[in-house]
Amino acid sequence: MSRSGIVPQRRTNTQAENGDSGTAGLGRRKWVFRITRAAGRIILSPFFALEVRGLENLPRETSFVLLPKHQRWEDIPLLSFATPRPLYYVAKYELFQNGFARWYLTALGGLPLNRKKPLESRRTMKAVIHFLRKGEGVVIFPEGTYYRGRMGPGHAGIIRLVLSRLTIPFVPVGIRYCRTGLRTRVQVQFGAPFVVEKDTSYNLLLKEMMGEIARLSGFNPADL
Repeated sequence: MSRSGIVPQRRTNTQAENGDSGTAGLGRRKWVFRITRAAGRIILSPFFALEVRGLENLPRETSFVLLPKHQRWEDIPLLSFATPRPLYYVAKYELFQNGFARWYLTALGGLPLNRKKPLESRRTMKAVIHFLRKGEGVVIFPEGTYYRGRMGPGHAGIIRLVLSRLTIPFVPVGIRYCRTGLRTRVQVQFGAPFVVEKDTSYNLLLKEMMGEIARLSGFNPADL
């Protein structure tokens, strides 16, 4: 495997990104995203001071997958503030079970995934590939859920799917929280991308990715 940011999938117009028959109903609504992002900054800024490092590791016009540490629900809006481009997020399907929540989260770029019932998530898998081919950025939390103050085990399923279809960079992301007075200082650090060759061992790759996420988040990779 190599570490590079050069990829062939260039970004295209996403206004009609949910027009594909396999992804109908999935896709951001720009006005919902912009309003929510602006409101989120206003609401969260009194409580969090954001520091961003490693933006040079993010492709500017081509597709990529972000692999962030997952510690708390604020990871998602703070990651959105730290990243210059809009993102799609693979999230647990339980968040989408309410009708309004499903509409709203989908409008923000949410893609529901049921790890316990893979057949029910085939539409989401197709959407991930679809949006990456259109040059978008997709967030996959490899731990699958919150692990506050420690690293959880990585899950390779959806990462393996993407690797079987596309050659794009996977960017590890560290997120650190440190309470200082009334505000919490948050550091989001984008690491050097992984660009993976076809014959790479998935288990070895996942171990290296999780180790880099741990290092960027201030944890000891040896503890994994």
